[in-house]
Amino acid sequence: MGVEICEDLWDKNYDVKVTDLLKARGAEIIVSISASPFYAGKRFERLKLLKEKSSKNKIPIFYVNMVGGQDELVFDGQSLAVDSHGSLIAIGKQFEEDLVITDIDLKKGTAKKVVSPPYCREEEMFNALILGIRDYFRKTGFKKAVVGMSGGIDSSLTTCIAVKALGRENVIGVSMPSKYSSEHSKTDAQKLAENLGICFVQIPIQSIVDAYHKTMEKPLEKIRECFGLTKEKDDPVADENIQPRVRGNLLMDISNRLKDLKILVINTGNKTELALGYCTLYGDMAGGIGALGDVSKLEVYRLAKYVNEKVFKGCIPENVFKKKPSPELKEDQFDPFNFDIVSPLVDEIIENRRNKQELIKMGYQKEVVEDVLKRIRNAEYKRWQAAPCIKITRKAFGIGWKMPIVNMYTQ
Repeated sequence: MGVEICEDLWDKNYDVKVTDLLKARGAEIIVSISASPFYAGKRFERLKLLKEKSSKNKIPIFYVNMVGGQDELVFDGQSLAVDSHGSLIAIGKQFEEDLVITDIDLKKGTAKKVVSPPYCREEEMFNALILGIRDYFRKTGFKKAVVGMSGGIDSSLTTCIAVKALGRENVIGVSMPSKYSSEHSKTDAQKLAENLGICFVQIPIQSIVDAYHKTMEKPLEKIRECFGLTKEKDDPVADENIQPRVRGNLLMDISNRLKDLKILVINTGNKTELALGYCTLYGDMAGGIGALGDVSKLEVYRLAKYVNEKVFKGCIPENVFKKKPSPELKEDQFDPFNFDIVSPLVDEIIENRRNKQELIKMGYQKEVVEDVLKRIRNAEYKRWQAAPCIKITRKAFGIGWKMPIVNMYTQ
């Protein structure tokens, strides 16, 4: 028996080919023990690699992969076995522990073939997020989750993930409307909470926002006088940012105050918004773990549709899918991006490391590419302070993404 460990199998850029070496030294079978982090579609890469190795060396390979979550990483299991011809002879369950027994003829190096289970990208991604959230809570000692429910697609999907991972009895939904919140935002959030059967409360924030403005009025005026400024020079975005920061404080207060419940805030921001910096530091970025920080805006819609069709049927109100995305921080405000263009563009930059010239050759407009690259670069300081997020793609912010904040660099 030849034993190799994880990276030994992925030897494309290494001088020593461990599988070849074990075969040359007399191994009749190879056992590859692995802690291989998950990303969507990785199962096909593993199987392709095993087929190539086994066929080349005419030796069966048993690939045994870890299951569970560790910080941002998810290990999906789905152990595999191939015979000496590269045929699949065993496959384990994904995202849960499993024991699979197969009989193999060592002389021939063959066994009964099996068929891979059908593949659904949305199902795989959803289950990865479930395992990641569940194990993060279990291993850090938290029991319940609190989610800010805006009535939008991101918070709706996050709430569904929390319920599936932790159970409806362990999820608290909080709606925090201001004077800019639409009626449908409040009713859609409440309807989803009712459909899921979770604890739900509404905390209007306008009085807190007004008190904030009143409290800050005189101190700000004194600072302006000291430096010769007028109120007209103020950045109006500051008024918008107060609202998500109040909301973040309220969620954190629930988490801190009700200590016996062991509550953790789950952040609801998606990967596209995090990349562009379209989020408020110490506001809607608050949280102990991010459910969607590695899920693009378009993938959020696809996953939410999957949830409504396969998991909690019809739980997310149809209006959530139809409404135009909006932070509702001022009158008639909507997200300033065409996500059909920007979301895949961000994925090309982050996951595939495309530079400006490559993106333009792919058909993206030069102005859009430059704007997105600038936004990604300028938002780096926010991501350094963001909650960890469950990794489900090749390149996620956090553990696999370390960029300087102050140094200029080219894309």
